[in-house]
Amino acid sequence: HITYITGFFPLRNISNLRNMLSISDAEKLLHAFMTSRIDYCNTLLGGCPASLINKLQLVQNAAARVLTRSRKYHHITPIFSSLHWLPVKFRIHYKLLLLTYKTLNGLSPLRGVMRYLRVSSLLKRYNPSRCLRFKNSGLLVVLRTAMSTKGGRTFSHLAPKLWNSLPDSVRGSDTL
Repeated sequence: HITYITGFFPLRNISNLRNMLSISDAEKLLHAFMTSRIDYCNTLLGGCPASLINKLQLVQNAAARVLTRSRKYHHITPIFSSLHWLPVKFRIHYKLLLLTYKTLNGLSPLRGVMRYLRVSSLLKRYNPSRCLRFKNSGLLVVLRTAMSTKGGRTFSHLAPKLWNSLPDSVRGSDTL
């Protein structure tokens, strides 16, 4: 999947046309051919090694440079800030957290499709046996895994871990 996404051929074609396109048209082409590839099923890449995520990051960096007509050695962070783009790792985390929020609040787009396999059954709210101050803080149970290479990559492990790292005000929010 990642080798298909990291093909630079569509990006090269867009860069050849870039001088004839306005910024908005070039951005539409990049979103249609590159960003949509990076975002497609990226929640499944949540627990992948950094080396694989880095391949996707290189494609996103190149797309940002084509769009802004910047050089290869210009720092990429200001370019991302001006485009309002998140790096690939944080895009994946955002999608995982969004799916977690929607699942916990009954807004999941998959609830009609997932009648037999419920995403909400993968997430369990933390209910301590004793009366503690953070009882109603919206924490989720992080499942223990025997092997960090396999179990740590699953949605049921990664989503609660990311969710618990959010501040209380974000976890307790009623709206997106």
